[in-house]
This record gives sequence, structure tokens and C-alpha cells, in this order.
Amino acid sequence: MTQDFNPARRRVLHGAGALAVAGALPLAVRAQEKQIVVSDPGGPYTTAYREAFYDPFEKATGIKVVSVARESQPVAQFAAMVQTKNYVWDVTTLTLSADIPYLEAKGLLEPIGLKASDYPDIMPEAITPNWLGVDVYSTVLAYRADRFKDNGPKTWADFWDVKKYPGRRCLRRSPLDTLEQALLADGVPLDKLYPLDVDRAFKSLDRIKPHVNIWWTSGAQAMQAIQSGDVDMISTWNGRAQAAKDAGAPVAIVWNQGLYSIEGWGIPKGTPRAEAAKQFVRFCADAKRQALLTRTLAYGPTNRKAFETIAKERAALLPTAPDNIRDMRLPSPQWWEANRQKVTERFNSWIIS
Repeated sequence: MTQDFNPARRRVLHGAGALAVAGALPLAVRAQEKQIVVSDPGGPYTTAYREAFYDPFEKATGIKVVSVARESQPVAQFAAMVQTKNYVWDVTTLTLSADIPYLEAKGLLEPIGLKASDYPDIMPEAITPNWLGVDVYSTVLAYRADRFKDNGPKTWADFWDVKKYPGRRCLRRSPLDTLEQALLADGVPLDKLYPLDVDRAFKSLDRIKPHVNIWWTSGAQAMQAIQSGDVDMISTWNGRAQAAKDAGAPVAIVWNQGLYSIEGWGIPKGTPRAEAAKQFVRFCADAKRQALLTRTLAYGPTNRKAFETIAKERAALLPTAPDNIRDMRLPSPQWWEANRQKVTERFNSWIIS
């Protein structure tokens, strides 16, 4: 899933530079304009994006989309590309809460000129001038229905209640979402989370820590844990829980008190294929193309008109379905941008203490 660098890509870029020196620059530029490199998390993402975005864009424009799997956290690689002007890819998936505030503050995103008013059907929080969100996933509580039948946990307070809901537990080894869940478990209302009371959150985590059997670090690990029955309840991404269900595991998903995130496309500032990259980003705003995405990924479209062409049964499984998103909230990008480093350091020290 991780691809730090593609040597073949580097050789192509160096070769293009040599041609330019030899007087063949127009030819090299034309070749670049007919291809963009797009990075995504790999696996089912690549399959879904290929069907919904990559292949249709190639057909509509003649611009080839080469997809590569990127690092699970792309910000450091993104920044390095802009600073060194060594562009391994031209577009990548970025999340609103985790990535965009930092990249915008550092001036690392290529200006696209997007305006929410130009896309009235898209969730307004899914658009910044330099980034377009195309899918929504949620961190949810999921549990084994064969373990709890119809009386499973329905809130994070239930997850924390080891007497009423005994069983093996699994949380994410990251402060993002986990601190919010700890506060929700301690009685903080969903609409009163920010600014996060960090001391209170860690006191709440102190109570549950002895009862956490697994701290997961990847979506694949989380899915395996709940699918195999290694744990009875878990905080996980809804798409991973749904994949476990689709594979036949008796997994129940709780949307109540979920924390949704928006994922979409950003362009590293200065890439020589910026114009083609911008064309691709705008292309992905289309409702019908986003609807196609949901056939493979159980993530919600940001374009609300997409639900017009999504089967009702499938729509009910997506985070942006009205009945699901009303019980969730978006973690504050501004709070996490201001506090992420010090909170992460504290969390990492706490987890090993």
C-alpha cells in the first residue's frame, strides 16, 4: 500500500529533462500534458477510483491517468515534492481534518480556484479554494452481532462500560477520533466537543486502557480483528466494517456518535502538469461519477445529487445518507491543526506508559 518512490518514474522525468536540453522541449511538454500521475491509498480505493474517475477522465479528455499507491500519511512526501520540485505524482487524496489545514498554511497546495458557490450540490465543507472532497468516510463503533445479539453497545459510553458490555475491545492507535470518543464516553455532547478538553479525554482513556486488547494501526488490521472475531467491539472506519459484513461476518455498525471525515483531491504546488491535474479534480465533482464510487467503496458522495442514482439499499449503508450523517459530526480541522503535534506526542507517550 505504501510507495515511497518510483525509480522508473524518476528516470522518465530525468529523460524528459534531457530531451528538453537537446531541443525537444515541445515534444516533452506535449507528452506530459497527455498524462498525470495520481496517488491514492491503493487496494479497493484504486479499483473504485479507476472505475469512477480515472477511466472516464481518460475517455473524456485523452489524458492518461497513471495511479500509484501512496504512503498512508502523505503530508511529509507532499511537502518534500514541492520543496525539491521532484514531482512523483500530480494529484493525491488528502483528508480535510488531517491534511488540508497544514498544507494550506504552508502554501504547499496548487491553487485551483474552487468556489462552493460554483458547486451548489456539493457539501460546502467539502470545498476549499485548493481542494475538492469527493467521498466521506466515518469512524464508527462496530460490534459482533453474534456476541451481543440485539443488545449491543450504541454509544461510546456503552463501549467504555465493561460491566454491562463485557468483551474484547479495539481502538485506534491515534489521538484523532480517539480523544473525541473518550470525551463522548465521559458525557460530553457531540456538538460541544471543541475545544477538546485534553486532560479530561486522557482521564477517560485511563479508564478504558486496561480493557483494550488491540490498538490498531491500519484499516486492514482493524477489519481483520472484527471480521475474525478477535475482538467483540471496535472503533473503525465504516468502509472496513462494511467490508467485513460483506465477507459474511456478523458485524453491526453504529452510526450514532460517529466522526466523519472528507477525503478528496489536492495538487502539489508547482507540478508541471498542474493544468491537466486541475481538470481532473473538477471532473470528479460530477454526481454520477461519485455515485459510481459507492458501488465499490461504502463511502458517501459529497455531491448530494449522487443519491439520485444510488440504489436505496446501498445508500442506507453510506455515511452521507441523511439518516446516518445527522448523528455524526466532522472533527474540527482548525483545532487539530493547532494542537495535533503536542497531542500526538502526549498520546504516543501515554500509549506506552
